[in-house]
Amino acid sequence: MHNHIEIITTQQAAELVSHGGVISHHAFQCVDFRAIDAAALADVTFKDCIFMGCRFSPDMRIRLDESNTALTSLPVPYSVFRTTLYDASTLYSGYDYNCPSTIAESYDYKIYQHYLKTGKRATDVAETLARTLHDHSMSDALHEFLSSYKDEDIVAIMGGHAMLRTDDVYRQVVEIAKSLTEQGKLMTTGGGPGAMEATHLGAWLAGRTNSEVDEALTILKRYPSFTDKGWLSSAFEVMKRFPQNEFQSVGIPTWLYGHEPATPFATHIAKYFENSLREDGLLTIAKGGVIYTPGSAGTMQEIFQDAVQNHYLTVEYASPMAFLDIDYWTNELPVYPMLEELQNRGRYRNLLLSISDDVTDIVQTILDFNPKN
Repeated sequence: MHNHIEIITTQQAAELVSHGGVISHHAFQCVDFRAIDAAALADVTFKDCIFMGCRFSPDMRIRLDESNTALTSLPVPYSVFRTTLYDASTLYSGYDYNCPSTIAESYDYKIYQHYLKTGKRATDVAETLARTLHDHSMSDALHEFLSSYKDEDIVAIMGGHAMLRTDDVYRQVVEIAKSLTEQGKLMTTGGGPGAMEATHLGAWLAGRTNSEVDEALTILKRYPSFTDKGWLSSAFEVMKRFPQNEFQSVGIPTWLYGHEPATPFATHIAKYFENSLREDGLLTIAKGGVIYTPGSAGTMQEIFQDAVQNHYLTVEYASPMAFLDIDYWTNELPVYPMLEELQNRGRYRNLLLSISDDVTDIVQTILDFNPKN
């Protein structure tokens, strides 16, 4: 069984073609073969290759024998075969933050409207195939991006989308993410508002002073909830006020919750149609630990999903489960004492549990983790 070698740019393909001969077991994605020298193409033969969203000249198309597989574009308003993750400039292309109503012109909004029109559980085979291929491209691009990081340096923060920018815990999440980012961790979340936005804001402001964080929060607090009209535009205002290209973070949102705008503070965005792929993937990549901030049903689901992964050592070792806000997790939603009790009874194993109200404690718990121990 041969692994297919991925080729994702026309330049890479042209270099490969220039050597002539037989090209086999390659996967070409979004390559424009029309831009490659025709004479060079005439000197090569393709065998057992996959072509995804590529463009061909008529001559090359008829030269592809049945050993090759060609998947062309589908009639949908989004790119099925993406080779990179999204970012704010691509998802919000067409949106002018100075005129909030232009959100309806954004790439993200148009995809969401198409998603609703064709059905959250689409039945048309062209649409379901397009979504599946898109999500596969997202996963491929995500893992390619993450390959430059150590597994233990990828950390997730989970929490409620309803968390307000004016809440004290929002500031705490910003401080945690900022500190961990400054110390080499890659922060990941579900990519939406609330605790998720706070995480990416903290990563965005890494290296900034406390007074600059205060200024950013002052701008954002004018629109505390993602349901406020100026929520998204104020985020872009902060990004303009504090530009940066040094620190990265990854948001993993979904069009299933498309009414919640993806935070533009995430420098890399893997947006999925299938929510189950997104949720399972987010917990799986966070091998450096997961920090749980106050949330509701969605966060509860993630806690127990993470506990199962740790119990069975799904990713080879268990990672920290750090809970922020003692009162919330022991009284309001008493998940923490339940997990402790279940672990004491042997119902769960391998859970690395901790809980604190202190930002410094949470950060240190993550920094102290060493999977080799």
